[in-house]
Amino acid sequence: MTMPMAARDKRRLPMNDREYWCIQAQRMAEPVLKNMAQGQLQKNMQTEFSPSFDNRNRKVVYMETFGRLMAGIAPWLALPDDSTRESQQRQQLRKWALASYKNSVDPKSPDYLCWGVSGQNLVDAAYIAESFIRAYDALWVPLDKVTKERYITEFKKLRKIEPPYTNWFLFSSIIESFIAKAAGLSEYDDYRVMTTIRKVEEWYVGDGWYADGPVFAFDYYSSYVFHAMYLETLQNMIDAKANTRLEYQKYYDRALKRAQKYSIILERFISPEGTFPVIGRSTPYRMAAMQPLALMAWYQTLPKELSNGQVRAALTKVMHRMYDQQDNYNKGGFLTIGFCGHQPETADWYTNNGSLYMTSLSLMPLGLPADHDFWTAPAEPWTQVKAWNGEAFPKDHRWADDITTKDRW
Repeated sequence: MTMPMAARDKRRLPMNDREYWCIQAQRMAEPVLKNMAQGQLQKNMQTEFSPSFDNRNRKVVYMETFGRLMAGIAPWLALPDDSTRESQQRQQLRKWALASYKNSVDPKSPDYLCWGVSGQNLVDAAYIAESFIRAYDALWVPLDKVTKERYITEFKKLRKIEPPYTNWFLFSSIIESFIAKAAGLSEYDDYRVMTTIRKVEEWYVGDGWYADGPVFAFDYYSSYVFHAMYLETLQNMIDAKANTRLEYQKYYDRALKRAQKYSIILERFISPEGTFPVIGRSTPYRMAAMQPLALMAWYQTLPKELSNGQVRAALTKVMHRMYDQQDNYNKGGFLTIGFCGHQPETADWYTNNGSLYMTSLSLMPLGLPADHDFWTAPAEPWTQVKAWNGEAFPKDHRWADDITTKDRW
């Protein structure tokens, strides 16, 4: 019997931060991708549903698992191959991932996903599209022609799903803007993209925060959805060379500054002990709350107030606090419902343990090579460590937009 990767690596001490992050990514991904590549995920996955789960088709759990996992680890799998042990690990996961992508749209596969059986499919199809966006050359380009055509067909069928007047608009815009980039401007629904952009601008409440629809909620949906998917929607339209009323580059530049401000807030949320406030709904998404901070690090666009060393140290501390001692996985190796351990009472009515793979979104800095400053810079104390130890720390202040946009005509 082969010893699990995590068990083997624990004997290699001392372990640096990147090795630790790779162990978390491997532990999260292997049970999902190994099974799905063989068409056995739906047969073997040990599933768990909220005690108050609604009456939607429970097969949505598999699309949630796959889409959300891939959105988080795609940047890592996109790194070029080399002779390192980590690269061998990535190559195996990438091989499984490519097979899994094929199975997920193959009607003859036991792991064909339940496309279009529930409104929930719009959400997780968007995360699949997001994984292609984050590793276009590594995960989309290598797919065969039939598989690509099947994805575009399945994505278009989701137009029948009417998104609620919330962050769900961005799920439509991610899918449609990806279609524009991958299949051409003649294939996408421009209205779904344009409407989303205008609504997201209306819902911006300032200082890096978005309201989840017309009413502000103090939760992490600015983390889970808004910042990343808005930036990616805009970038897709830039890549597709879309010519509309909107100047997408100006919108992108402004949205990036908002994401930078919000990342400053997230870094300040991390306590010296590696905890952060547990607020709002969807708390079992765990470290997905840190997605914009991870995204800015991967984009290499951290604001000047944050260094690579302090962000890496802070996120690593949170990972240790969350994953080292708590029961976050079931006996089959799949995530359990909870925030820091198995806490099924934290579940919302839409939560299953596939939902929780959104925590992988915090792993995006693994898409930076091992010799990048994010990994090689000395660890530095983050803001709350400095503040609570009586050290000098930077003041915080409100950020205002300094980029304005007008329709071209």
